[in-house]
Amino acid sequence: MKALDLDRAHAAKLLAGWHKQGVIRRIARGLYVPISPGALKKTQVLQDPWILVPELYAPGYIGGWSALEHWGLTEQLFRSICVLTNKRTAYGETKHQGITFFIKYTPKKMLFGTKVVWREQIKVQVSDPHKTMLDIIDDPHIGAGLQHVIDCLSEYKKQYGKNLAQLLDYAARINNGALFKKFGYLAEKLGFDESFVTECTRRLTTGYAHLDKTAQNNNLVTKWRLWVPRTLNHDQQG
Repeated sequence: MKALDLDRAHAAKLLAGWHKQGVIRRIARGLYVPISPGALKKTQVLQDPWILVPELYAPGYIGGWSALEHWGLTEQLFRSICVLTNKRTAYGETKHQGITFFIKYTPKKMLFGTKVVWREQIKVQVSDPHKTMLDIIDDPHIGAGLQHVIDCLSEYKKQYGKNLAQLLDYAARINNGALFKKFGYLAEKLGFDESFVTECTRRLTTGYAHLDKTAQNNNLVTKWRLWVPRTLNHDQQG
């Protein structure tokens, strides 16, 4: 409407006609992409599906396993794109242009700790390495499972372990007692700097949390007030 100075009805007819001809493709309501001649018969016509995230899921950001891959914190390659959004939308997997997106709702207060990444002249928000670690420890599912989360945390320690001030600042901003229990336990297990572990201990809250809510067999680690899968903690404490 704006580009061609048309009314809404005329613009809608033009878009519908172009879509029928196959020169554009409808991604979502009100969102279309042009199709190059070489991509006419392809399911996926976008070279970089990340550019859909600001249009479809703002306010939000790419995080979880996708951010881990982007920042070089894992060697695994993932077919789906993990998105955390404050937009009310269905939880779980959805597809756009033949690409699978995993969508998780996140509160507005959690929309921080991101970096702008330019993709095809479009700004895309991606959680920075510190916020990514906090997100996946809070919810191991978006970190591709607890064991993978631990492996990534070990790599994070190698890359960022000498300066954890930003990590503590983020964690304090989130202000979630369960998060300090989880991170404190894992940091101690992986040999993080003692001062960081002490800071986590100092911020413990009452009550108990689960390191992984999906785990069936857990031991209680009383020091951290945390239920931990037996596969990780063989010395039961209680």
